[in-house]
Amino acid sequence: MYAIIKTGGKQYRVQEGETIFVEKLEAEVDSAVVFDEVLAVGGEGDLKVGTPVVSGAKVTGKVVAQGKEKKILVFKYKAKSNYRRRQGHRQPFTKVVIEKIEG
Repeated sequence: MYAIIKTGGKQYRVQEGETIFVEKLEAEVDSAVVFDEVLAVGGEGDLKVGTPVVSGAKVTGKVVAQGKEKKILVFKYKAKSNYRRRQGHRQPFTKVVIEKIEG
């Protein structure tokens, strides 16, 4: 069984037991998190597609870790005008293990 969920402005295809990295959630490590915005649920040959969400469907997961991605460099440059700006960015994430899909 699989589901398509929406969180942090992105959509993810998840299955039970799968580990995903999502945008930072305000949740403690080892706490449960529930995704209510389930766009589709499928498995065993049938598919339920929501308009826009499937009513009564939810996906439960467990927060494994909070962290930050590797640093990327943002470099702005304009030719012939002595303009250079260098900036680093580390995007925060939450690592979640999917435990249960209901729908």
